[in-house]
Amino acid sequence: MPKSPQTKIDTVRSMLARPAGASLAALCKATGWQAHSVRAALSTLRKKGLPIERREGADGKPATWHIPREPEAKS
Repeated sequence: MPKSPQTKIDTVRSMLARPAGASLAALCKATGWQAHSVRAALSTLRKKGLPIERREGADGKPATWHIPREPEAKS
């Protein structure tokens, strides 16, 4: 059975999981959504229990959003 196509919300989730995270502009470009729609999608993901962090950009760079990586368990 063929794999179902990736949805836009899946695209957002995968971009947030990258180590560098994603800026609002990058999320808008990848999804074709306007900024307010991307922010609404981030809020929806938070309501569904996804821990999303916003980090301020340094030296005039835009803020980025991230899904924090869980620290690896020590045995």
